[in-house]
Amino acid sequence: EGRSCLMEGETRRQDLLKQLLESAESDAANEELLDKLVAQNLSVDLSQDDDFETRGQKAADAVAKFAGSWAFIVSFILVLIGWMCINLLLASGAFDPFPFILLNLVLSCVAAVQAPLIMMSQNRQEEKDRQRAENDYYVNLKKELIIGDLHRKIDDIIDRQEKLQRSLEELEKKENR
Repeated sequence: EGRSCLMEGETRRQDLLKQLLESAESDAANEELLDKLVAQNLSVDLSQDDDFETRGQKAADAVAKFAGSWAFIVSFILVLIGWMCINLLLASGAFDPFPFILLNLVLSCVAAVQAPLIMMSQNRQEEKDRQRAENDYYVNLKKELIIGDLHRKIDDIIDRQEKLQRSLEELEKKENR
């Protein structure tokens, strides 16, 4: 009778180990499935848009980049001062005499062309930022799902250990009888 109890105990231990192994294999398969599902949404390549820019988009980006720099401000001030100095020195032969009406026209034209170009560049940058934010959202979602999955796995491991501990204690009690 003692021998059959030992064999039963050994069989029970083997069954428990099989259950643990099967559970671990299914957890690995679930994790792979989770990775595949979430990775589908992360396939957006933000640098890909740069390859398909039109000339107008490239020009808008270049104008916005230059117009927002100190080099533009300094060069623009120097051109204005130069324009005024030349016209003041030429006096009666000036191509744009003192109230500098031609200079005002040029400045208005520059502003009229520059503003829409800067707006186009800002709109494109906003779209890129939106794509980055969406990509960040999916990365965070994936991490949240993985962390939740890890919590569940840890809880399962703790539950299995407690069950295994109880089963081992029951076997030891049976063997001691």
